[in-house]
Amino acid sequence: MSARALRSLSRSISWIPTGKPQRTLAKEASVSGIGLHSGASSRVRLLPAMAGEGRYFISRDAKTKTRVQATVGNCVDSVLSTALSNGGVQVHTVEHLLSALEALGVDNCRIEIDGGNEIPLLDGSSKGWVELVQSAGLCIATDDEGLERERLVPKLLEPMHLHRDDSFIVAVPSIETCISYGIDFPKVPAIGSQWLSFTMNEDKYTKEIAASRTFCIYEEVQKLLNAGLIKGGSSENAIVCSIKDGWLNPPLRFHDEPCRHKILDMIGDFSLLAESGNQGVPIAHILAYKAGHSLHTAFVRLLLEDMNFE
Repeated sequence: MSARALRSLSRSISWIPTGKPQRTLAKEASVSGIGLHSGASSRVRLLPAMAGEGRYFISRDAKTKTRVQATVGNCVDSVLSTALSNGGVQVHTVEHLLSALEALGVDNCRIEIDGGNEIPLLDGSSKGWVELVQSAGLCIATDDEGLERERLVPKLLEPMHLHRDDSFIVAVPSIETCISYGIDFPKVPAIGSQWLSFTMNEDKYTKEIAASRTFCIYEEVQKLLNAGLIKGGSSENAIVCSIKDGWLNPPLRFHDEPCRHKILDMIGDFSLLAESGNQGVPIAHILAYKAGHSLHTAFVRLLLEDMNFE
């Protein structure tokens, strides 16, 4: 892997005020489902949290109720998903839930898991999480002294990039948060090459990104099962594409649903830049090509290394 700033400056990113208070859920909400890789059933409860606490997980099955903060510092190696760990407690496949929380502005949230350590896949998108948040509603978060805290947002000041083989992520300064994502599956004609640009906005995310489902290549399914993965995967929670026969469980929700889902994943992974109830996805134009969870989180670490608190 090669990583470097395009221009050699001491600081490339900085926290800036938004003029808006941090928010949390107005009430508790919960949902149950099957984990993609473990195949285990679990129940997730989303609860209000105080300003400054950020988003964090609690495994109710663990011997100790250790908090696993949703920050890139707790990110651990995982195949085909994003996993977090702290004090021996792990939480897997967090990206879809975190994507919805980030996009909808749930800055502070306590996430409790019963029945395993993997977040339910639901229908393979973040649509169910968006609906759960909307059912709970949002309110201004206050700290333990009853005070509000202003929400900060990271803003990119200088271009940065990261690449691995022919995959890359480039970010350049912008007045708004925009993600341009490209994927290329030359051996899978039904997917092929897809590009999409998306400007971060709660309403646009809900309508254009949230419903896009995870996808897989049919000819690779057995290999993944042999590796102990996707035990909970099915045609009910993923769209499956065959190299020869195309999509096996149509219809698609969008003609470019795979590319949209990659943006969904990136928002969830970039949310791990968030700290203390602030926004994670930076104000920047982020361009990604053939990236994935590993490259997403590596880029977030690169941003964190250059962070400047003002």
